[in-house]
Amino acid sequence: MSLDPLYPTLTDLKHKAQTRVPRYLWDYLDGSTGGETARWRNEERLDAVQLWTKEPLAGEPQPDLSVDILGHRFDAPIGVAPVGMSGAVWPGAEHSLAQMATRHRLPYCLSTVAAATPEEIGPHIDGNGWFQLYAPSTPELRRDVLARAKDSGFTALVFTVDVPILSRRPREMKQRLANPMRLTPRIIWQSAMRPAWALGMVGRRTPQPVLFDKYKDSFTQGAKDKHVGLTLRCTPDWTYFEELRREWDGPLIVKGVLNPDPVQKFRDLGADGFWVSNHGGRQFEAAATAVEALPLIREVLGDDVPVIADGGVRSGTDVLRLMALGADMVMLGRGYHWGLAAAGDAGAAQVTHVLTEEIKIDMAQLGINRPVDARGCRAPAGM
Repeated sequence: MSLDPLYPTLTDLKHKAQTRVPRYLWDYLDGSTGGETARWRNEERLDAVQLWTKEPLAGEPQPDLSVDILGHRFDAPIGVAPVGMSGAVWPGAEHSLAQMATRHRLPYCLSTVAAATPEEIGPHIDGNGWFQLYAPSTPELRRDVLARAKDSGFTALVFTVDVPILSRRPREMKQRLANPMRLTPRIIWQSAMRPAWALGMVGRRTPQPVLFDKYKDSFTQGAKDKHVGLTLRCTPDWTYFEELRREWDGPLIVKGVLNPDPVQKFRDLGADGFWVSNHGGRQFEAAATAVEALPLIREVLGDDVPVIADGGVRSGTDVLRLMALGADMVMLGRGYHWGLAAAGDAGAAQVTHVLTEEIKIDMAQLGINRPVDARGCRAPAGM
């Protein structure tokens, strides 16, 4: 049965999801740092990007949404971005979204701080999996994590460079969220008010970052009020990146670059692709947006280096806007979790359906048959 009458847009899925996810987890997913202006600026800047028709007499549309990136062909230029503690936002989210991405031949990126391990998700990715890495604190730990990701079938490594330390996120602080999660009266009450979520959690382990559980007896945990995964991370430098490049023998994507100045240095040290992102506004309130950074980074890289983007995407039109600015692939984190929370597995698939249908319709409007051709459709700024 089609979900279009209920959820014709991602915004409709978002509104439904908010009624089904406990408040403390909604604030975790939806919130960002400071006054949250960076998060909303992502959307405002996207809304301001105007496109115009490239070919007004293009004939019958023959849309081809496929994209080749980092040695893989995907069926559409969209994918699932990493979200920490995804399985807390909705029960079994990592498994559900990995399976959905594989069915639709889209990339799925698993977070270092997911509520599932690479070994658990590996059987579901069928070559479509990317692994997002926060810097483990020792070479031994790093090499073991990389080996686990590789052995589990993840083909590309996404190294996040925009989290030197954790930001202050007021909505999470007001909810008194802790990691690992503690069952306080507030959390128990808010969970009970969302029965679909609560029933989905029955029989599951308490959601927490599980990747580092293997190491908690071998390393000093540090602060007792933090999960071991938060104490076994470090703030990386250029030497760390060089070592990481030597140790990972697959494609390496650098995530979180907004300034074009260090891009060539990353390339010289072996970066294969770049992910333009301000972390959904969750790290730095004064951060530039992908809309502002993408054209500058694409200019440095030329046409041959893969560029991925995220931030504020709510429609297929937004996907084409980012592609017009230089992206080859656009990833969504919050959006796919809206779908999953709103209507389960069918809701996650609805996100893909809505985006791909909107992309096809907009391509016909623009007179193009490939999403990448949107680069010739950007209207001059200020129109």
